[in-house]
Amino acid sequence: MPKNQMILLKRRPTGMPCDEDFERSEQTTPELSEGEALVKTLYLSLDPYMRGIMDQKESYIPSVNLGEVMRGHVVGVVVQSRAATLDPGDHVHGMGGWQAYSVGPASTWRKIDTMLAPLPAWLGPLGLPGWTAHVGLMDLGSPKPGETVVVSSAAGAVGTVAGQLARIAGCRVVGIAGGSDKCRYVVDELGFHACVDYKAPDFDRALAAAVPSGIDINFENVGGSVLDTIWPLMNRHSRLVVSGLIAQYNQTAPCPGPDLTVLLRNRINIRGFIISEHLAQIPNAVQQVGRLLRDGQIKTREDIVDGLDKAPAAFIGMLNGRNFGKLMVRLAEGQ
Repeated sequence: MPKNQMILLKRRPTGMPCDEDFERSEQTTPELSEGEALVKTLYLSLDPYMRGIMDQKESYIPSVNLGEVMRGHVVGVVVQSRAATLDPGDHVHGMGGWQAYSVGPASTWRKIDTMLAPLPAWLGPLGLPGWTAHVGLMDLGSPKPGETVVVSSAAGAVGTVAGQLARIAGCRVVGIAGGSDKCRYVVDELGFHACVDYKAPDFDRALAAAVPSGIDINFENVGGSVLDTIWPLMNRHSRLVVSGLIAQYNQTAPCPGPDLTVLLRNRINIRGFIISEHLAQIPNAVQQVGRLLRDGQIKTREDIVDGLDKAPAAFIGMLNGRNFGKLMVRLAEGQ
């Protein structure tokens, strides 16, 4: 069995993680039991939720124990199989973690069709970010033609898909992103109607000017001061779909929240959601987003770093907003 390169959680971070919170390790992969498969990781997805599972606290995802492999979705290729459902050479998607090889039940892996989209897309628009965007916007946000939709972290993996789905649904779409390059990409490449730079000194005035009729749906990925700015612009009977709160993941003290009298006055419908509670909708999300991707109606951008050892630095960079596109680590070329 091959040697397995792994990245483990060495200690729990206080605030922003650092490289010393991770540990590199090498072990021999175990022999397969009946019903198991050995999967070689080709691409590893890096996502904001991983910051939460580094802490030891109650959350919607169990924490990673110290000394365990960091969790994460991967796409890979089956190397060996003792299960009837998987054959060597099959490409699969699953929770493989920050490691070169994974051994586990074949039932935990989902076969993917590389004819529908290339491998990296199965960690982006056809993976967890795409599922989250489709279920959050279309099923929970219920966009209607002519409504105004604001998407924070608009250049991120979830935000890019959510905003394009809103545009296709006939909405006016305003993005929020960090920096002029990301804002230009969101408007010029993805077709958002406007994008506002949250780093600009006049962010609050610029956002208000971009939504003259107020906000009907806010697809929220950031929280913190960005949400504070959005909150008073929400319309009566508007919907706030909370997908993530990346601005708050590294805080060591509670942050002040919006004025809840606005919630009452405008009867705002707030829905926080976790995609793992909507598994039944994932096949439809893959089908719908896959069709739009194939037809060129949805565009995607990847930010790929090479080598498992680069994962901690890339992850920390993502939490600081340095990635541009869906962040992933390439461990090996597609096979």
